[in-house]
Amino acid sequence: MIIGILLCDDVRESLRKKHGNYPKMFSALFASVDAELAFNVYRVTDGVYPESIDECDAYISTGSRYSVNDDAPWIAEFQAFIVQLFRLKKKFVGICFGHQMMAKALGGEVMTSSKGWGIGVTTTRIKQRPIWMAMDVEQLALVASHKEQVTKMPAGSVLIAGSEFCPCYMMQINDHFLGIQGHPEFSKSYARDLMMVRRDVIPAQRIRAGIASLSLAVDDELMSQSLLIFLQ
Repeated sequence: MIIGILLCDDVRESLRKKHGNYPKMFSALFASVDAELAFNVYRVTDGVYPESIDECDAYISTGSRYSVNDDAPWIAEFQAFIVQLFRLKKKFVGICFGHQMMAKALGGEVMTSSKGWGIGVTTTRIKQRPIWMAMDVEQLALVASHKEQVTKMPAGSVLIAGSEFCPCYMMQINDHFLGIQGHPEFSKSYARDLMMVRRDVIPAQRIRAGIASLSLAVDDELMSQSLLIFLQ
């Protein structure tokens, strides 16, 4: 199976030597589930896309420091590509920025949250368990890092997980589009370092709470198993 990684940003240069870039994080996430997976990387921030949709069996997008509401040519082009994937019924998982773009591209809305940044390990209640979810849990714990949220889901969306802080944490549209606000690919170590380099934009009290939350267990391995079932 070939998974296309739609690269919407890079890990900050100051953190890249220690943690690697986002494609490395995703390949490591799935390696424990299926070592035979192959990945193609497309730097969509530079306008790089597959020559044919069928170059890959499925696609997954990274997070980004940018907003889906930014007025930048590459973001508009990325939105059009997401619409194309949807119309062609290609399997797609949107992570954080990708989750938000999936919502916006298909008629939903994304806004800066009045509740502030969501950082650290966040716990979200499963609202509806789809058949591909390979975990028998009532709650899902993943690392998060976002200040915007999906505030209106597209028509036809099914809410899979949500919380009071982030009502639309995970949603699915038909059997081929899935969006997740959290980051199963982020390690706790990377999450901590990312919080520290964002101290100038995130309130100190929220940073302290986010770092304290890193003592909680996360469901990244179970989530990776579920994502692979979905993508297949």
